[in-house]
Amino acid sequence: MISPERLSAMQGQWVRLLGGFGVPVADAYAPFDRLVAAYSEPHRHYHTLEHLGEMFRVVGRLPVADLPAVQLAVWYHDAVCDPKATDNEERSADWAESDLKAWGVPQWAAVRALILATKHTAAEPDTPDAAAFLDADLAILGAAEARYQRYAADIRREYEWVPDAAYRAGRRAVLEGFLNRERIYRTAVMSEEGEESARRNLTAEIAGL
Repeated sequence: MISPERLSAMQGQWVRLLGGFGVPVADAYAPFDRLVAAYSEPHRHYHTLEHLGEMFRVVGRLPVADLPAVQLAVWYHDAVCDPKATDNEERSADWAESDLKAWGVPQWAAVRALILATKHTAAEPDTPDAAAFLDADLAILGAAEARYQRYAADIRREYEWVPDAAYRAGRRAVLEGFLNRERIYRTAVMSEEGEESARRNLTAEIAGL
């Protein structure tokens, strides 16, 4: 749950972000409302506005070359979140591309590429901005124990329709995939601050499955 004050602050951030691309204030409110509605869908428990807020805080601490493009990618990267679908990233990228092209945002292709990178394959990000963006998306893995446990429980709630045995097997595969990487985080800041705690959190969740 996000407070009205925080939602108002996010709206202001959105308006200023689009204003930097010449989008009039009056034209910024409707797309903001559509995104808020998407991130507030009742089946979402982790992929919500709270997740976006946490990502924005991390991005603000990492070195990025094109901050507006990264911020746009944060806004759109989970715009489509259907736990039963396998093309959420593509559909979210399509949404972003449609809006950004309509507004004449020249970085639309870069934003699309960032969103598609959240499929989180083992491939190394191809730009420093992609590394920062992906680290922000995965920052929750290195969160304090209580926050991580709430995150893990919220993910389970999003997949409540999956039988326990199947969920445990699938979740274990995902978590082990991250643990098997040489590095979970690609930026120096997140590697120093979050790598150890992320591996501890992942190991503890696997043990409890």
